[in-house]
Amino acid sequence: MTRKIEVIEVGTRDGFQSVNCSTIPTDLKLHIIDELVGAGIKHLEYTSFVSPKAIPQLADAAEVTNYVLERYPELDVFALVPNMRGASSAYELGLKKVVYVVSLSKSHNKANINRTHEESLNGYKEIKKAYSDMNIILDLATAFGCPFEGKYQDPRQVVSFLKDYIDAGLKTCCLCDTIGIADPMQIKSLVRALNQSYPGLELMVHFHDTRGLGMVNTLTAIDMGIDRVQSALGGLGGCPFAPGASGNLSTEDLVWMLNEMGYDTGISFSRLLQTAKAQEIQIKGQYSGHQIHIKSGVAKQTEC
Repeated sequence: MTRKIEVIEVGTRDGFQSVNCSTIPTDLKLHIIDELVGAGIKHLEYTSFVSPKAIPQLADAAEVTNYVLERYPELDVFALVPNMRGASSAYELGLKKVVYVVSLSKSHNKANINRTHEESLNGYKEIKKAYSDMNIILDLATAFGCPFEGKYQDPRQVVSFLKDYIDAGLKTCCLCDTIGIADPMQIKSLVRALNQSYPGLELMVHFHDTRGLGMVNTLTAIDMGIDRVQSALGGLGGCPFAPGASGNLSTEDLVWMLNEMGYDTGISFSRLLQTAKAQEIQIKGQYSGHQIHIKSGVAKQTEC
């Protein structure tokens, strides 16, 4: 049988929050979501329940959630929540699947979400206790390296860090290469160590293309048995601590590679590419001076 790979689109969350403009029209977001679903996307991290002061681009999280849940009840959708307040907002709207983020790096965790590791763990436990029927994915940021602390070579560091979350009921973890520093051998070592230590833990991966390794790193993870991989339409997104980096792995590039290799993604590359080009035109039309160019079928973001 053809092996199925679940491509998880994160552009309308991770990508849009990185567009350097104060707001993105809700109608534009909903249109792009419709186009993504039309192309065959079945897994979507679509927004984040964060303070609109911190990320004004996603201030309409409630409105987008209502639309997605009503229009696409069978779609696998989830949103990022940084804390209990975000989780409560999502749950009250009927969302039962969320992403909770913590950084392996102590310094990045403090810079990114202003919490210590202990505070992040307690926050996770608080949400688990309050909403026992909520599916919580843990996004482990800086899993391969940190902008402040450098690259991590010992997989036992991740294994040890995750133990408290496993003990608290963690079922799914996304390994995030926040600054695009990972390499294939590092990925093999880490995935192998986690599979041996936590055989029941479902793994996902999220790679950035900072050093041009997004595709090969994702393929390495797939070769190691991981079936759930994240990417962003047009390659939008990235880490604010890696200025000038090319951002997330492009969904259209990823889908083209996987389809050509014979994997079953269920996604139409041609329809997806049209959507990426339309996204570029629509965002450029909204903001004078916002420049996004398309290279080899991939829309890349530059500043407003």
